[in-house]
Amino acid sequence: MSFTGWKRKLLIAAGALALGVFLFAYFVVFLPVWGVPFNAQRHSTVPLTPAWALEPWIWEDDHNTAAFTNELIDGYLQHDFPVGAVLIDSPWSLRYNDFEVDTERFPDPGAFFQSVKDRGVRVVLWMTCFVDSESKDTAVTDSRPWYEEARNKGHLADTGEIKWWKGRGGLIDYTNPEAMAWWRGMQQQVFDWGLDGWKLDGTATYFGTWRGKIPFPYAKTRGGLMTMRGYMDHYYRDEYTHGLTQNPEFVTLGRALDSVLPKAHPEGFAPLDASPANWVGDNTHTWEYESRGLERALTCILGSAKIGYNIVGSDIAGYHGDEPIPASLYIRWAQFSTFCGLFLNGGHGERRMWMRSPLELEVVREYSWLHSELVPYMYSHTVAAHRGGKPLMRPLKNGKYHYLFGDDLLVAPIYRDSETSEVVLPAGKWRYWFNDAEVIEGPKTFTRNFPMDEYPVYVRDGAILPMNVRRDYTGIGAKDWEGMLTLNIYPAADSRFTVHHTDNPGELTVTVKKDQGVSVKLEGVAKPHILRVLLDAKPAAVSRDGAALAEGTDWTYDAEKRRLVVKCPLTATGQYLIR
Repeated sequence: MSFTGWKRKLLIAAGALALGVFLFAYFVVFLPVWGVPFNAQRHSTVPLTPAWALEPWIWEDDHNTAAFTNELIDGYLQHDFPVGAVLIDSPWSLRYNDFEVDTERFPDPGAFFQSVKDRGVRVVLWMTCFVDSESKDTAVTDSRPWYEEARNKGHLADTGEIKWWKGRGGLIDYTNPEAMAWWRGMQQQVFDWGLDGWKLDGTATYFGTWRGKIPFPYAKTRGGLMTMRGYMDHYYRDEYTHGLTQNPEFVTLGRALDSVLPKAHPEGFAPLDASPANWVGDNTHTWEYESRGLERALTCILGSAKIGYNIVGSDIAGYHGDEPIPASLYIRWAQFSTFCGLFLNGGHGERRMWMRSPLELEVVREYSWLHSELVPYMYSHTVAAHRGGKPLMRPLKNGKYHYLFGDDLLVAPIYRDSETSEVVLPAGKWRYWFNDAEVIEGPKTFTRNFPMDEYPVYVRDGAILPMNVRRDYTGIGAKDWEGMLTLNIYPAADSRFTVHHTDNPGELTVTVKKDQGVSVKLEGVAKPHILRVLLDAKPAAVSRDGAALAEGTDWTYDAEKRRLVVKCPLTATGQYLIR
């Protein structure tokens, strides 16, 4: 054989080996674990997240009992915090996952559920897809007969018995109708009590089989051989779609990108079409990326938004870690979470704000209300994203961790323990949220001081922000504004915003024009409303549909805040002229 022929055969053999290695890696690792590049979830639209899930959530993970949950809820309400939902994490059941409430921890669970809902708070329970033979911290720790009965009846996927962080067990087979009838039957009681959501912890990633010490992300199910990615999609989709059959405003809280292993599943855990709300897993009570602190949460949240996840957040101040939680970290994380779709205040450590420092109580309450006030703005963008529009959070190329929150708010997060931070504004005209007297022309980069009660948020000049103002903590309005839609307007040339009402009766189109004066036109489904309009000087006259409105009764002007406030308690549309 000539040297040339030998070399050619060697190259062919090397090429074949490389192709074989690539195909093995693709079909054994990348496709079943990552799901790239042909996973339909990348091209799906996000579900319509109900408005209640955009309100602040509270929880803690040190005392999982009815008594402490009631203390937590009552304490927040008594200290005048907005509370949309309470998350009850593990352990609440007798074993994982039998869905039978531990009555030692939660006596008379039906009455407990009702008492929470009577206070206007939604209930979300933690669950996973494991059927445990051993459970780490539940009332029943040894449940092998229960597990073996489920296995013998074919209710479990053929993964064998798996050790996970809460014990040992097997994974429910979502392709088996008999298994699903059994599973849904166990869940039914909590649905009957009025369950509003599941927190779906990230256990679907345990799906697979072992060959000796080598894991393979495939396993047999009743429906055939399945990949890990396929099982993950079943877990999130099937629990969400079933929940909607029980409650039309049901929500699942799933993982998007994961803070622990952000590169393990680069498409995220939950498929986009089953992602009404998402968090990024377990962060620590720290600042740094390396320690899974605030910077890691920022990275994963914005990475999730880039993929297409719409409502994403993280445990404020991190899920766990060294105690006590630093006050500055708690405040800055809460401020960042104000401008995330999910405001999730909880985890390990002291979460009763009235037991923390007075500064934390004050500032976190203010920002909790600001997040709640922005729900109509967030919900309007959520509807648009559900219809194929952009996600609520939109990472920017310039400025470290900078992003747009909807169309009109720019956030430049603080990710270090410092009051000094750099802001990079893109082209356009911007105003600082906490002092909007000055128009800042972009593009512009600057460094400035942000005291602990302020945060780097900039509003686009010309913005129309629909809000639900019902307290005075944020300085926007007052308690007697409750029940009316506030339109917070920054007039600049022509602008338009479509408000999707949170109770879903339809849409309201708001058109603002600025020339010699300001006109505000409302068309569509009317609501009692307030116009809060930025004006440099008191107007000479205000009218609606040609009829003059009375100063002091229909409208007032605050010279210090440079705000015209027009109140209309009627469900009226029409055109306002401000001159």
